[in-house]
Amino acid sequence: MTSIKEQAAISRLLSFLQDWDNAGKVARSHILSNFIETNQGKTAPELEQEFSQGASLFLVRLTTWLRLTYMTGLCLNKLLKSIGIFLSAVSSNRYLIEFLEVGGVLTLLEILGLEKTTEEDKKESIKLLQLIANSGRKYKELICESYGVRSIAEFLAKSKSEETQEEVQVLLDSLVHGNPKYQNQVYKGLIALLPCASPKAQQLSLQTLKTAQSIVGVTHPSIVDCVLQVLRTMHLEVQYEAIQLIKDLVNYDVRPALLKGLVALLIPSVKETTKLEPKILNDASVLQITAQLPVFLQQAAAAKAIGNVSIAEELLHLRVVHSLMAAMGNTDHCNSQRLASLTLEYYVQMFPVVEEHVRRSMGEELYKLFISNAEDLYLKIDSIQADILAANKVNVTKALDISSDISSSNMSFFFDPSEHDD
Repeated sequence: MTSIKEQAAISRLLSFLQDWDNAGKVARSHILSNFIETNQGKTAPELEQEFSQGASLFLVRLTTWLRLTYMTGLCLNKLLKSIGIFLSAVSSNRYLIEFLEVGGVLTLLEILGLEKTTEEDKKESIKLLQLIANSGRKYKELICESYGVRSIAEFLAKSKSEETQEEVQVLLDSLVHGNPKYQNQVYKGLIALLPCASPKAQQLSLQTLKTAQSIVGVTHPSIVDCVLQVLRTMHLEVQYEAIQLIKDLVNYDVRPALLKGLVALLIPSVKETTKLEPKILNDASVLQITAQLPVFLQQAAAAKAIGNVSIAEELLHLRVVHSLMAAMGNTDHCNSQRLASLTLEYYVQMFPVVEEHVRRSMGEELYKLFISNAEDLYLKIDSIQADILAANKVNVTKALDISSDISSSNMSFFFDPSEHDD
């Protein structure tokens, strides 16, 4: 038999639920506002106490109304925040299961794809997906099985709010951790984001890819071309993240293709440069930003990425010295000249054979200018010297091969198995 106090509490709950059921749009909006204000941060037991052990009865009403109205956007932000109070409560596993049983994940993912839904509402949807993903492996798998990776990645690419995009990154990072069944799916989704038009999405994808790559272990072949294409960006923060990822990728099986691709970028193809020649305007005094710029930005970024101790010797066999000198002769883009010059200076200091070939190719006068201040060389050279650099025929590879043959010959002389002590 229930006490008078318990009966009063049940009566209050039934009255509250009846008020909700009979309320119109405006009244429900007020009910949600009061609920959010008074119950933020409460634990599951505290919510049960507030609702006389009947909190689930209110949650089911919230989820039902969400399913009926989410496409209209009606009170959507308040609805999502109210559901979030239940899902974020300590010991809320029961609420989570109840929400998922009525198709909660699919609803949240569908909200991300709605054109008329506000950015703020979509951010709330992402926060609920974070709560679900952080509840354990099986919930991460549920999101992925609901085509969640694709929906989330597409939203990241299209979102106009950097704050929202950062919330999406947190979600993707959660999905790639502790999710062995679908971690590769998340990894591929991040790669697919790299060509998107949003610099912030590119930056966040590159950051998350560093983590994902270490978790997945095996590389996807498409990652090389995708990362190298990102180097065309005008956004330095994106370029920085791409170079950081490249530094990691050289430790994986894509290393040969990656190094070959980087060296190739130092000399843009004739096809690239001729088809992108700037159109001359009637007013010759107007400064033009040429369509060649992305190619040259890529060239400069490649020169910067190549300045890495661990890959230096391998790059010599790919004629990196020849390519760096050619980039130094690109008078259409001073940053390519500057960065290529700084990287070449490093190679000259590291390898005597490079120093010898560079000096011979440049000639004494140009070489002295280079050695005295590599970073500012592009400011001091004339058009003839730039042509000398651009048309250089340096081939350190031959010298390295000869050196290697001599070394092998010497080793066989000292350790010839046919010889023995008498």
